[in-house]
Amino acid sequence: MNDSMMGIKLNEILKFVYSYLLKMGASKEDAEDIIQDTAYKFLQYMDSIKVTNIKSWLFRVAVNQYYDLTRKNSRRRDVLLKFNLTELLEEDTPEKAVLRSELEEDIHELLKRLKPKYRQLLLLKYSTGLRVQEIADLYDMKEGSVKTVLHRARKEFIQQYRRYDHEQGK
Repeated sequence: MNDSMMGIKLNEILKFVYSYLLKMGASKEDAEDIIQDTAYKFLQYMDSIKVTNIKSWLFRVAVNQYYDLTRKNSRRRDVLLKFNLTELLEEDTPEKAVLRSELEEDIHELLKRLKPKYRQLLLLKYSTGLRVQEIADLYDMKEGSVKTVLHRARKEFIQQYRRYDHEQGK
């Protein structure tokens, strides 16, 4: 692989990781800094990284840096997950904006109640649209294990939703 092709592929992967960091709750500036640091670390260690593991390596380095940053900023702050719900709504009326805002708050609250691994996999599957095989590659897991964890995460999310719905008196 020549340098030009590697640069294009690296840029492609880092854009994906950047968007994932934003969905995890990183500010634009923090995500840019993390991506820059991740690219720098890749250039430092690229000789020791297997070509088949580049995407997984970049993803893990960036996510770990984000977790380090959040721990540094606040030990108790949960990772906020952001969903782009505007695509689901065609027309943006004030009523729909209020409903969307309430729905986003409900989803954030429910996701905060889940285990971190469940949150991460649900986000990867449903917010970024990754396939199970791609998630398995990112976490160096078997595809069956990812399916099992996703099933448990969905089940837990539903249970939390029912509790939350009951608490809210809806």
